[in-house]
Order: sequence, then C-alpha cells, then structure tokens
Amino acid sequence: MTREITHFINGEHVKGTSGRFSDVFDPNTGEVQARTPLATAEEVARAVKSAEEAQHEWQDVNPQRRARVLFAFKSLVESHMEELAELLSSEHGKVVADSRGDVQRGLEVIEFACGIPHLQKGEYTDSAGPGIDVYSMRQPLGVGAGITPFNFPAMIPMWMFGMAIATGNAFILKPSEKDPSVPMRLAELFIEAGGPKGLLNVVHGDKEAVDAILENETIKAVSFVGSSDIAHYIYSKGTANNKRVQAMGGAKNHGIIMPDADMDQVVKDLVGSAYGSAGERCMALPVAVPVGKDTADELVERMMAEIPKLRIGVSTDKDAHYGPVVSAAHKQKIESYIKMGVDEGADLLADGRGFTLQGHEDGFFVGPTLFDNVTPDMQSYKEEIFGPVLQIVRADDLEEAARLPSEHQYGNGVAIFTRNGLAAREFAAKVNVGMVGINVPIPVPVSYHSFGGWKRSAFGDTNQYGMDGVRFWTKVKTVTQRWPSGDIGDQAFVIPTFQ
Repeated sequence: MTREITHFINGEHVKGTSGRFSDVFDPNTGEVQARTPLATAEEVARAVKSAEEAQHEWQDVNPQRRARVLFAFKSLVESHMEELAELLSSEHGKVVADSRGDVQRGLEVIEFACGIPHLQKGEYTDSAGPGIDVYSMRQPLGVGAGITPFNFPAMIPMWMFGMAIATGNAFILKPSEKDPSVPMRLAELFIEAGGPKGLLNVVHGDKEAVDAILENETIKAVSFVGSSDIAHYIYSKGTANNKRVQAMGGAKNHGIIMPDADMDQVVKDLVGSAYGSAGERCMALPVAVPVGKDTADELVERMMAEIPKLRIGVSTDKDAHYGPVVSAAHKQKIESYIKMGVDEGADLLADGRGFTLQGHEDGFFVGPTLFDNVTPDMQSYKEEIFGPVLQIVRADDLEEAARLPSEHQYGNGVAIFTRNGLAAREFAAKVNVGMVGINVPIPVPVSYHSFGGWKRSAFGDTNQYGMDGVRFWTKVKTVTQRWPSGDIGDQAFVIPTFQ
C-alpha cells in the first residue's frame, strides 16, 4: 500500500484536505512509494496561525536557552544520522554517503546558529552626546518561511530554519514534494529536542501553497532555493507584498584549468564535482575550461580514461559513485539536453543516454556524459542541465577563459586550477561570480561565512547563513536615550546634534 505523507502543524501530523497529491518515487526502481499532499491556502494559513502563536513566547526566550534547544536538536540529528541518510537516499536517489554529507552540511549551520547569544548582540555607544547614549538591538521579524528544492532536502531546510529560529522567529517550511520525508523527520526531532509546538511547521504543496505563503500578511520573510525563473517570481511577488526575500536560483559553474595545474588533482576533482550526486547540485562543476590546446587535449584523454571507471548503482550501493536522478521527468530533461548538444554541433565523447542498471531497468539512471568543443553560443551551454553532463569549452588564454563565467547569465560559483598564486589572486578579484574556488572544485563556504551567487543565481540583498543569515532574519531597532538631571528648558525645541 502506498504510504501517505502528512503535513506537520503545531507539532502534530495532519492529513491533507485538498484531495490533490504528488507522487514520491523510489528513483532506484521507478516505483511510487508514497504520496505527498498538496496544501490549500487554508492549510497554509492554519500553519501560519500556529507559528504566530508560538513565536510570541519564543521571542521572549533568552538567546542562550534558544541555543540549548538547537544544541539538543543537533545532538538528536547526529544520533539519527544513518536513519536520515538512508531515508534521504530512498527518495532522492543520491548514494548514502552523499546523503550523510547533505545532513552534515546542514548541521554545520545549526552549530553556527548555536552561537546566537553572541551573534545577535547589538551595538552600544556611551555618551554619544551630553548625557545621551545610543544602542541598537536585533529583533526577530515574527514568522518566516522557506521554500526548498529536492536536491538537498536536509541541508537547505537547516540552513534556513536554523538561523530563523535561533534569532527568535517561527518558521513555515515548504519542502520539495519529490522527497518530503527528511524535512518531516527533522521537524519531529526539533520537537523532541524541546522546541515549542508550532514553532517549526512543514506544509507540502505546489504553486497554490507557494502563492499562499507569498500572500500571507503574517509571514514577514521568505527564503527560497531553486530554479532562476521561480526565484525571480518569488522575489518579485514576495517583495511586492512587502516581504523580505532572498531567492537563490540556478547555476552554470565553470572550472578554469591552467596549463600549470596539477592534472591528476584536476581530473579527480572534475569527476567528483561533475558526476557526483548525478550532477544534481547547484554547486556542481558542469563546465571545464582548459586553457591552451595541449591542456585541453590532455584533459580529454584523461577524462575518457576515467569515465569508464565510474560505478553507477542504487543509492544503497556502498561502492557506487552516484545513483539515479530524482524522477523520470528529470531524466528525460537531462537526455533532451544531451540531444540538444549533439544537434548544436558539440562533440559527444561519452553518451549517458539509455543507461540501464541490471535488475533496476525502470530506475531513473543517466550515465556520465562528456562533450568537447562546446561554444558559448550553444543553448545547451547557456542553460543549467542539472545532471551528470560535463561540457568542455576550450580557451586560448586566461583572459578568454575568465570571460566565460563573468559573462554567463548565472554567477553562482567558479573554480580555477593553477599553481600560479598571482594568476589565482587576480582571477578571484576580478571574476564576476559570487563564490570562487582556488584548486577547490565545489567552493561552498563554511557555515560562518555565507552562501550566495550573483546575477540570475540570486535575487535579494543577503546571502544564506553566516552573519547574513542573522541580518536577514532580524530587524534593527536603534534607541537614543537621555536621563536628564534637571530642567532641559529650550533644548526640547532643538534637534539633538550630539556635539
């Protein structure tokens, strides 16, 4: 019997009432394993009301006690690591080791959020004027919401609700309907950790639920990660409704390979970053840019030798390098991009279409694909493929290579591989991209910095987590105070100058 997912509202599992559902597949077999309810606007409103009531008390809880709840949550997630990783893999398809990394990178933001007693401190100026002191405080917004993608169902929700709750807000999470069980489990563990009921609610849905979030007056801020078109829609509609919005979009990350690069390390890093997690990462490295013909020819030769060594398997296969993609529709989309590349004239060196795994012929598997002689005018280069496809774009020199990521519509991440410190330093300073790796293929910043791209990779003024997370989920109140010792006389009619 197909399992039915529930919403999680006010600390309880609540059945959906819309009568509309989305199928949750086992990507390894292609079989439907569960159904996700798609919420109505009324169900979203119910979750918001629950959050609003819980937040009134939570904002008055002192920051060290909020941190203790997050410490307890962190400990519980760690003790349930294997359960969460296996559950995540069963719905997403990524191998279990990769799923553990998904959970762990989310926990690192929870760890950072546990420092909220220090992070949320305001500023104070003694004697800014005669007998006048000025101080500021960071206060919670109230109720926030997060809309998260299928590719990181543990990490990205924790990025969002960890910072929001630490700063005194309540939170509505609308995870992807494709793999909803891990976000639900995280909400259960938050309650077990001592979190108040109603503070973290999970509501599943499609555009109806998203629009209900964007239109609800009680929700003051929305964080989103997903495709650029939807990110732009959420940013535009959310800000039009007077909400604070951060919306992270798509990516087309480039890896610049200089002639002096350590080619052994480059090949290892490219294989992992282009094909790991079946390429379903916004920080994957799907474009390699070798500088010079000799560099390009060597790269192609080495990649063609490495690709046959890749093991594609079910998500529970401990020896597999990557597993299936999330859905049949996504598999079809990836394969359509491969066909597009062929039609546009790129050289297809390794074709992942038609890959099947014995015993799992109906699974959503795509083999590793490699293109050479891709050019910037090709549509397959301009768009995000989000699959195990690596495109090689050849460049004659570093200037030409650096223009590719700088001029691309996306500006999420970029990497350069070189032994030349000066070239790397100048590249990092000048490239028009938000996150840069130097001999690091997937430059996702640590939790005490922040994550965010440029151009169509991000809409809004603040990044995810780090101090930007504290700033996004709080508002600043500044107080100017004076305690007069006697009659202030005519001074009451004069604007303070603090001289």
